[in-house]
This record gives sequence, C-alpha cells and structure tokens, in this order.
Amino acid sequence: MKMRNRALVIFLSVILVTVMVGFVCLPQADAAKKPIKWKGQTIWVPSITLWRGDKYVVDLMNRLAYGELEIKYHEGGTLVTSSKEMFDAVRNNIIQLGTDWPSYWEGKNTAFSLITSVPMGFTPADYLLWFWQGGGLELAQDLYARYGIVWFPHSVTSPECGQRSNVAITKGSEYKDIKMRQCGRNQARILKELGGAAIFMPGAEIYMALQRGTIDAGEFSVPECDWSMGFQEVTKYWVLPGWHQPGPVSGVMINQKSFNKLPERVKFMFKEACMATMMWAWTYFEYSSATYTQKFLDHGIKMTKLDQETIDQIQGIAYKLLLEDASKNKDHAKIAFSQVRFFKKFAPWRAAQYPFMFGRTPPNTDEIYAKLETMVKANGDYDSVIALENSVQKRMEGQQFWEIGTKYTQNPVMPK
Repeated sequence: MKMRNRALVIFLSVILVTVMVGFVCLPQADAAKKPIKWKGQTIWVPSITLWRGDKYVVDLMNRLAYGELEIKYHEGGTLVTSSKEMFDAVRNNIIQLGTDWPSYWEGKNTAFSLITSVPMGFTPADYLLWFWQGGGLELAQDLYARYGIVWFPHSVTSPECGQRSNVAITKGSEYKDIKMRQCGRNQARILKELGGAAIFMPGAEIYMALQRGTIDAGEFSVPECDWSMGFQEVTKYWVLPGWHQPGPVSGVMINQKSFNKLPERVKFMFKEACMATMMWAWTYFEYSSATYTQKFLDHGIKMTKLDQETIDQIQGIAYKLLLEDASKNKDHAKIAFSQVRFFKKFAPWRAAQYPFMFGRTPPNTDEIYAKLETMVKANGDYDSVIALENSVQKRMEGQQFWEIGTKYTQNPVMPK
C-alpha cells in the first residue's frame, strides 16, 4: 500500500512538474513566434483614392505573412505629413514601408521619372510586361537600392484622364497663356513649349485653386480619383487624351535593413503580393474608369480632343526631352534604352495583330532607339541591359521557383 501511494505521489509530482514547466515555457514560445511589426503608410490622403492599391497590398501581406509580419497601415498625412518626405522616411527607417509615385524623386535622379508615367510613353500593359518580364523590375530595384530601399511596383491605373479645364482646348496653340497644375518635370517643360505655364501644387490644393481661378486647368489622376477630388464641380471641360501620364505606376518602398531581417519566405511573398496587387489595381481602376467617365458626362462636363497635329507636336517635344535627359544622366539613358527597346521589339507583333492589340508603337521609334543605343554603348551599359533582358527571359522560361529553405534573392524564378 505504501509502495502504491509512493508511486502515486511520484506520478502526480511528475505531472505537476510537467504542467508547471509547460506553463512557464508557453509565454516564451509565444514570444519567439511574435510577428515582426512594421509601420507602413500610403503616400495618398483619403480623398485621393489611389490609396486603394496601397491598402490592398498591405492587407494582402498581413494575410499571407500572418504570424511572421504585421504591418500597421496608416493613412496619408499621419506619420509622414508630406509626400515629399516619404522617400527619406523609408530610407531612414522612420517607417519600414511607404508607397510612392516614383517621379516624385526625380530631383534625386531623373531616372526615377521613367519608372512611372513618361509623357507619350508606356501604357499600363507596357509597364506590366516590362517590369515582370523585360528586366524593368531589376533596373528599378538597382536605382532604389543605392538609397537603401527595396522597391516593388504594386499598382498601375488606367491612363490618366488628361486635363480638367475651364477653357476648351483642342490644339496646341490653345494652351498659350493657360495656367495649369501640371505634375512632372518634363510634363511641365512640354506645357511650356506649347505656350502654357505649369504650376506645381499638391493634389489637395487643386480644387481650391480651380475654384478661385488661380489656375485655368489642372490634372491629377484617373476618373474615379478626379471625381472624388471634386473636379466636376470646378471645371467645364475635359481635355483628352492623357498624353502627360499614359501609364501611371505606384510602388512599395521598403527599408533595406528591415527587409533583410525578414524570414526568407516573407521576402518571397512581397514580390508575389505586389505582382498580384498590380493586376488588381489595374483591373479595378480600368473598370471604374468606365463608371466615372459616365458620371462626368452626366454632370455636364464636355470632352475635347487634341488634334493629331498637336499629338505629333507633343510626341516630338517628349522625344527631345528624353534624349536631353539621357545625354546628361547615364542612369536615365540606361532605363530609357530598355524601354525604347521594348517598343522596337514589340512593333512587328503589334502591327501583325492590329487592331486587336494593347498599347501603341510611337512614331520614329527606330530613330530614337539608335540614338539611345549609341549613348548606352558609350556609357558602357549596352551589354548589361541586353544581358539582363536575356537572363530574365531565360529564368521565366525555366520556371524554376524559389526553394523553401534557401536564401531568397529578390526574384522567385531563379536559374539553376
């Protein structure tokens, strides 16, 4: 009996110790599994609905990386109060993730302007192909990496509306003396050559400037966004097409050091999430453009179309400025060459499938290509651009995915 009692005591003691050890260890195990916490912010204030893609990618990452990464989403103007400060806020790790409009950073390097909305340049489908299949992602990431930032494109909208005006404009001469809110350095230079005056101001100030007559016209984004900003209330005309920004791309900026601390699997997720979000954003904004175009028309806004002579004139000015920038900046030349090479490569296929094809082949592509080719050869970058394009195509054809347990190297489709 004593032996049985002793055995029972020992058995109960073992259970008690096991439970106590387990109780003590549980919080430690939970602590080890706590997700990495980041602060993230969209560059857009709530009235500018371009935030949709930004919130989508953060929500998606929080689901995909649940338990490993938790990104606290903040609306525009909260943690980082000015869009101009977003780049350095991410670079300095004040926030770990911030979204951007790459051309905002062209003061740091003019090549940033090529990553989104080149006047008379890439359409949304062109950017999708160039980034994900043609080496554009790698060229963009190389540029951002110099500033300690990992970057992915995550949003592209339909081509921007054009210009909201209180003056009917159908030809280049009618831009003369027009004061217009115009974003983008080369967009502003084109407007100046047409005789107008570009006025730089944040998106939130455009409505009031139009209402007060401080400016005659302005532009910002796609139909849904322009409608949410109230432009239908303070303008009469819609000047088309949107030559200034035919392929609007936004991106996710991530602090390099913070990115490096992520589990390899979560690094892999970022590209996949951004690629998926880019498709969602394009389809959302393209579809909504039909709805909101009708809203503008129902409101009484009158559409005016620029004549072909003016379109040709703007194309010529855009080419001139592209070559000027390329001659002064080898980064600009390198990326511009890659993009014009894309146009040249796709020209026969587009011509063969016309009219059932996306985008367009700009006129005089061969001439511009030859000039850029000469520049990049002189800069020593020609071979690297061609090699990059070929290596990306080879990786994509091979479809060898990133393997769990290996180091992630930015691209999930890797060579053996």
